[in-house]
Amino acid sequence: MGRILAIDYGIKRTGIAVSDPERIIATGLTTVATPTLMQFLKEYCQKEPVDIFVVGQPKHMDNTPSQSSKIIEPFVQQLAQTFPEKEIARIDERFTSKMAFQAMIDGRLKKKQRQDKGMVDQVSATIMLQDYMRTLQ
Repeated sequence: MGRILAIDYGIKRTGIAVSDPERIIATGLTTVATPTLMQFLKEYCQKEPVDIFVVGQPKHMDNTPSQSSKIIEPFVQQLAQTFPEKEIARIDERFTSKMAFQAMIDGRLKKKQRQDKGMVDQVSATIMLQDYMRTLQ
């Protein structure tokens, strides 16, 4: 069974989280500069078996797509073309950044660490992956 890889896509940088091979634990992997994201994914998938990509789906409170959707959709299409054999799951990403920031506070990270936007993106990806993995149980 391959891993599940979650992507918190952003204009400048993208948070990545990954499951263990047994799909029990979600762990923050890294944050990459968005222009290098596809190359990173290709290299990672050559080293590790990945079956499913989970990509955040930004929505407004009324459940309509947010402005960010226009940026993410072309990436999702490119992802599907580059990895046609892999499943792409979409998950609501509302509040993940706020939840990530709160998790960092609860984890007693120092203020300087909490200001690291890359860390927030990575934790957000981990939260999205945890939410997705709960749907599999």
